[in-house]
Amino acid sequence: MAIESMTGFARTAGAVGIHAWAWEIRSVNGRGLDIRVRVPPGFEVLAEAARKQLGAAFARGTLHCNLSLSSDAGPPRLRINEAALAGLVEAVARLPAHEGVRPASYDGLLAIRGIVELADEAQDALTVLETPVMAGLGEVVVALKQARAAEGQALETIVTGQLDAIAALTQQAETHPARSNDAIRARLAAQVAALLEASQALDPQRLHQEAALLAVKADIREELDRLKAHVAALRVLLAQGGPIGRKLDFLSQEFGREASTLCAKAGDASLSRIGLDLRTVVDQMREQVQNVE
Repeated sequence: MAIESMTGFARTAGAVGIHAWAWEIRSVNGRGLDIRVRVPPGFEVLAEAARKQLGAAFARGTLHCNLSLSSDAGPPRLRINEAALAGLVEAVARLPAHEGVRPASYDGLLAIRGIVELADEAQDALTVLETPVMAGLGEVVVALKQARAAEGQALETIVTGQLDAIAALTQQAETHPARSNDAIRARLAAQVAALLEASQALDPQRLHQEAALLAVKADIREELDRLKAHVAALRVLLAQGGPIGRKLDFLSQEFGREASTLCAKAGDASLSRIGLDLRTVVDQMREQVQNVE
């Protein structure tokens, strides 16, 4: 299963007799799945059906879905359900006043579902259009999935390249001469010698004990092992595909932590540069995986 991007756009349109319709869906990044559907007044039943269909097709992203309708007979006529509005006004009037809460206004009351209804001819238009419009929604959903899949394929190529770079930098760090035990001991011995030269009051034996502890802490073996494990785990996720964006984001954070620790423990300028290069690639990768579903 391939990965999908969370960004994409799709549009489809059609006509039935004197009525024309068009669906547009724009998908952008989101922490979860946020579906926002806009339909002409009186066609709310189509909005509910659209939300269900989109919710079944996508796992993450903010989806802006818009249905536009036009007719040779002009825009659909609406009517106000005066009985329902009067009952609502009466109910609102009985509510106690609260500080900071403005009184209800007609524009707010008219926005409540069921207050504004389609006139008979507009209701007929809904009856005629419902089946083809919902079939069109199915088409635009498929088109959006194809668009997101195409961008997901491009993202996978980019992330795979960045993953290869991380693996190569990890290997460079592992084989770097500065991380050998002898090199670490030499650096620490030089530091100890400098301290002893500065002050004869220091205990040489205690200094060497502290140096031995620092040598253990300066070893980046644990960070290298975790980086390799993260590389392997991310490759498995990419091969698995599907909605793996959250897992990719978590792993990219783990990569960043290991790269930062490697820099802090390097103790050598050239090894630190490898760590900085690692952090740069990891940051670039994290920007990319933010787009994955």
